[in-house]
Amino acid sequence: AVGHKLYGCQYRENIVEKLRKAAEHCDCLQCFFIIHSMGGGTGSGLGTFVLNLLEDEFPEVYRFVTSVYPSGEDDVITSPYNSVLAMKELNEHADCVLPIENESLFDIVNKIHQMINSGKLGSTVKQNSLVTSSAGSVKTVQEKPFDAMNNIVANLLSARFEGSLNMDLNEISMNLVPFPRLHYLVSSLTPLYTLADVNVPSRRLDQMFSDAFSRDHQLIQADPKHSLYLACALLVRGNVQVSDLRRNIERLKPSLHFVSWNQEGWKTGLCSVPPVGHSHSLLALANNTCVKPTFIELRDRFMKLYKKKAHLHHYLHIDGMEQSCFSEAILSLSDLIEEYNELDATKGGPRTDASRLKIAV
Repeated sequence: AVGHKLYGCQYRENIVEKLRKAAEHCDCLQCFFIIHSMGGGTGSGLGTFVLNLLEDEFPEVYRFVTSVYPSGEDDVITSPYNSVLAMKELNEHADCVLPIENESLFDIVNKIHQMINSGKLGSTVKQNSLVTSSAGSVKTVQEKPFDAMNNIVANLLSARFEGSLNMDLNEISMNLVPFPRLHYLVSSLTPLYTLADVNVPSRRLDQMFSDAFSRDHQLIQADPKHSLYLACALLVRGNVQVSDLRRNIERLKPSLHFVSWNQEGWKTGLCSVPPVGHSHSLLALANNTCVKPTFIELRDRFMKLYKKKAHLHHYLHIDGMEQSCFSEAILSLSDLIEEYNELDATKGGPRTDASRLKIAV
């Protein structure tokens, strides 16, 4: 409430001025990246205010949002309110959203620790790395490994280098979002472990593609393989050929459920610059109904508080914040979940090949 209604209005002109100056330095303004948390008041409130501002000031420029969703043990007691209020803004004003869960990031870092401690694959930790403490020993699980978690997110956003088959950022939205509101993309990244400064032998190329479609490499806790795909993008870095991409897509396709009207819904990008210390890497972005459980869990956590009207007074004393804001936000989230339900209901239906145009001779 304070971030969106109070600080947003108070600093609007300053924010617009900063945005304009940054935009003027671009030779070709392709899109805006917004990175914010959903659970805290500033990330959710001011973050979505800036999103709305961008739509007003630069209506033609795409808005890519990376949103970090809180875990169930979040220490901000009002995070379900903040998250659901922010979701309404994301539904209406974002072109693409990459949801990331704190819990998934934490699990990934824990897997790194387990792998190091078991000595699997001859993995070693580099000195002064993000997974070591200042004392040089491996960080204990009790410590929140924020640097390592942030580094995973940073690597997700770094797939922007020149290549033989490069993908314009706007193409991601154009090719992966068939319905305006269903613009939430599940991201998976491989390799993960190099991001935390761990020396691990490179995965075989084909194994890397398999990893990208497994639960262990998802940045939200989801299982896309057993849910419905609307579309999928593969952004590959390193010494990889188009034939490698085609071969792996053909290999994986039979095990993935695509909507009947978009069976060939693949978008690919090749970049010749490999990640540091590796021969290749892969970022997969999937528009998949597996994001639905994340939203359902968020709705349940919201309703637990809202039924008791708990902590509402923190919001309602701010000018412009009415109780209707909460009812509209939860309705928007429920409508989104229902849209995913309707799509899921079509899973397993008969595949309908698009009819060919008949050319009159």
